[in-house]
Amino acid sequence: MSYVGFVPETPPFQMATRSRIGIQLADQSILSVYCHWDGYPEFNGAKLVEHFNSYDAAAELIDGGDISALWTDQSWDMTTLPTSGPRYFTSRGDEYIAPRLDSNLEKYLANGEEYAYIFKDDEWVCYNTKSWSEEYLQQVEIPVAVTV
Repeated sequence: MSYVGFVPETPPFQMATRSRIGIQLADQSILSVYCHWDGYPEFNGAKLVEHFNSYDAAAELIDGGDISALWTDQSWDMTTLPTSGPRYFTSRGDEYIAPRLDSNLEKYLANGEEYAYIFKDDEWVCYNTKSWSEEYLQQVEIPVAVTV
C-alpha cells in the first residue's frame, strides 16, 4: 500500500505547531524547553507576554521542563481543570526532561521547531525557525491582546 497522499478517515486530524521557549542568560547562552502545541505567535507568543512577562516568571516556566501545552485548562484525560496554566509532560507521568542550554543564539535557533521564543532584555522575542519558510530566522512580531 502506498502512503503518498494517504489521509486517515477517522478525525480528529491534529497537527502541532512546535516551539522552543528560552531565556537568555548573562553570558548570552540560552536555556530553553520544548513546547509541543500552539507555538505560533498569536497564541504561545501572546500567552508568554500575558502570563510570563518577567525574568522570574519565564525562569520558573522553563524550570518545569518540556511542555505539552503552554496555556490550557484541559487535563490529560481532556476534562476541564479549575484553572489554566502550563501542562508539562511530567504531569502525565513522563520523565523530567531538563531545559537545554545552547551557547549562543545561532545554536538556539537551529532547533527544528517552527518558532523560537527568547526572554531577553525584559521582553519576549520570537523567531521564525521554519527552515522551509521565506522568513526563516527572521524575527516575528508577537501580537498583544487588546482589551476593550
